[in-house]
Amino acid sequence: MISIKKLNLGQFPTPMYRLDNMSRTLGRSIYIKRDDMTGVSTGGNKVRKLEYLLYDAKEKGADVVLTAGGAQSNHAMLTAACCNRIGLKSILVLKKRGVQGRVGNLLLNELLGADVRFVDSDSYDDVYAEMDRIADELKKQGHTPYLVPVGGSVPLGTLGYVDCAKEIFSEALELGIRIDRIISTAGSGGTLAGLLLGAMLYGDGCKVTGIAVCDDPFEEITAELVNGAAALMGEKAHIEPKDVDILRYYGAGYAQPSREGLEAITLMAHEEGLILDPVYTGKAFAGLMHLIKTNAIKPDETVLFLHSGGTASLFAVDPKDVK
Repeated sequence: MISIKKLNLGQFPTPMYRLDNMSRTLGRSIYIKRDDMTGVSTGGNKVRKLEYLLYDAKEKGADVVLTAGGAQSNHAMLTAACCNRIGLKSILVLKKRGVQGRVGNLLLNELLGADVRFVDSDSYDDVYAEMDRIADELKKQGHTPYLVPVGGSVPLGTLGYVDCAKEIFSEALELGIRIDRIISTAGSGGTLAGLLLGAMLYGDGCKVTGIAVCDDPFEEITAELVNGAAALMGEKAHIEPKDVDILRYYGAGYAQPSREGLEAITLMAHEEGLILDPVYTGKAFAGLMHLIKTNAIKPDETVLFLHSGGTASLFAVDPKDVK
């Protein structure tokens, strides 16, 4: 296995423990991995990816990092926070769609001092074109920009969740349990791909299920990322899109809260005192509940739910607006 260098930005390992009340309520043994507690800003899964990506940026002499996302992107906010930690300027190129104003992650971006640029389009092609334009402008000014795609979901960033999977199975060994299935959101594919590759390498038959939060072709995206990350590691692991387990349970669309997601958020808060978000983890836990109700998750399975963070977006949504 090839060792690939990274920065140390987060606080790892993150906690992992059984949700006793939720397990009793849902009739399954459910554990949680608290990657909302990664130790930078409000936490979240992107820190693990950024440890690899920003090491690469530093190695390449970058002095400014550009990334993209939706208006309330947790990835973009955490990129700005991590860049602050290592002395790099950040430019966030965001869609001018969704919740605006000094709320949620946009307020955090302001506090972090990030340079936020909006693109009035629903297309990421337009967003990436603007990123490229800004990067060309920066180069002419003598800067060295480094571009991070949406979610940090490239093979290099995916390695962060191979690390997380290894951490999960190590913690399970210490707890004396076997994890039969990991449930995670699928938003840009990198987290799911890393967990899947990590389960293949370290998980002794553990199944990984992604809960899609939009209508992207996650089977193809995830397989490509798994195979790319395996190649970086020098591993021979290879999968096809048909090998990726996806449940599409996203309601009206990306970043549009669903009633099922809000019900899952409320149940988690009431049962465990934990806060999920309406864009990712609320929908993902609603998907987990659906899999239990339909008996797709069997009574004898021990399930791990990855809490990937994103809590700030809860403060940009009015539940009354959900149809």
